[in-house]
Amino acid sequence: MTTAKESYPIYIGRGLESSLAKHIDSLRSEGSRIAVVTDRSVRKALPRFFDSALRDLPVLEAPSGETSKSMGQFESTLDFFAASGLDRGGVAVAVGGGVIGDLTGYAAASWLRGIRFIQVPTTLLSMVDSSVGGKTGINIAAGKNLVGAFHQPIAVYEDLDNLKTLPSREFAAGMAEVIKYGMLADRELFEMLEAEPLTDWKDERLTNVVRRNCQTKADVVNADEKELSRSGGRALLNLGHTFGHAIENVAGYGEYLHGEAISVGFVAAAMLSQHYGYIESSDVERVEKAMEAHALPTRLRSPLSTEALFQAMGKDKKVRAGSIRFVVMESIGTAATKDDVDLAVVDRIWRELGAVD
Repeated sequence: MTTAKESYPIYIGRGLESSLAKHIDSLRSEGSRIAVVTDRSVRKALPRFFDSALRDLPVLEAPSGETSKSMGQFESTLDFFAASGLDRGGVAVAVGGGVIGDLTGYAAASWLRGIRFIQVPTTLLSMVDSSVGGKTGINIAAGKNLVGAFHQPIAVYEDLDNLKTLPSREFAAGMAEVIKYGMLADRELFEMLEAEPLTDWKDERLTNVVRRNCQTKADVVNADEKELSRSGGRALLNLGHTFGHAIENVAGYGEYLHGEAISVGFVAAAMLSQHYGYIESSDVERVEKAMEAHALPTRLRSPLSTEALFQAMGKDKKVRAGSIRFVVMESIGTAATKDDVDLAVVDRIWRELGAVD
């Protein structure tokens, strides 16, 4: 992947332990100190991977789940870097899902004003989305990902064999981000998944699908790395996320997996797109059916307050000049940003999805 300032490789395949181990050995031979951040469930699920690719390295095991993207865990990670002797030539290695990647990346961006780090995503969601592009951060009470930095890794290792231990619910959550790329930029991908859902890590199509997603994201990020474009640009990757992040915030982080919350958000975005005349009701139904075929929700599981949802949306990091910025589909496979959205329409959509006063 190439950005305005740097480029780095993204390795996608199966059985990448030896490749990662060689990279680690090369860094060590140069005198770099290396420390690994993971979560407890990942460490327990992948003992062979740690023993072969990350042997003899200090490892911090954070608690599993979204709650680890916190100020407290961020401080603990910095203390771990200090205890591991990481200097400005040091390298942090993030082994886990999006939570670990975001946490480690932000800690690496902050430690000594920035050290190198490597992404080793172990969930489908992090492979196709959060590990690529350099967005890092943590959550605070006011909202998701409001504190963070743009900090690109030096390499990404996406070993699809590590998905074998991933619970089916987590795999489905990852497929939400896969489908997103079809909705906003790759109609052919959407139609393929619509015709034949991808629900198993052993599916022979997975390697190509992950590569396709990473390439789409790389193309978007390269054109607008820090999301500064006045319209379109990197913000397009937030399709459904203004709604989805509000659901996560109001329901409580961890109640919905990220992919589950944005799945509901995709339906909301499709409804919004239909209201403004971009797509037909049949397209909204196609989005809903695609989510359901991948075991993803299309409505709120239990009622949430519309007032609280709007408050969360108002604190979203995509707000511009006090106005909530949405992403709509001009068609399946093409997206655009939209700033002049009637919030009464958004209120109606929330209620259709199960929100209440």
